[in-house]
Amino acid sequence: MEDLFSYGTLQKIEVQIESFNRKLTGFSDCLSGYVVSKIKIMDEHVIKLSGTDLHPALIYTGNDDDKVSGVVYQVTKIELVKADEYEVDDYKRVRVILSSGRNAWVYISD
Repeated sequence: MEDLFSYGTLQKIEVQIESFNRKLTGFSDCLSGYVVSKIKIMDEHVIKLSGTDLHPALIYTGNDDDKVSGVVYQVTKIELVKADEYEVDDYKRVRVILSSGRNAWVYISD
């Protein structure tokens, strides 16, 4: 299993069902050194699924006082690929270390 940190639309049950064919279970965690901004999504499928064209996006600041709250989900490698398909080209998936010490994947603004 892979840890995936979500701070945005992947927390929506309808997005999880459509993307993974199941509701994910997770736990709260935090990521330091980032802030949340918004980006405009152009992909019509993602807009329809998420219900909005404005999606949150992580921006790296390097400042440990900047913190983003979210949820860690355990997903399979196949589900991680499905998450990649849901996220648009404005994002890239990177590894981070969360406040809990867990190593997780997260999507940041490219």
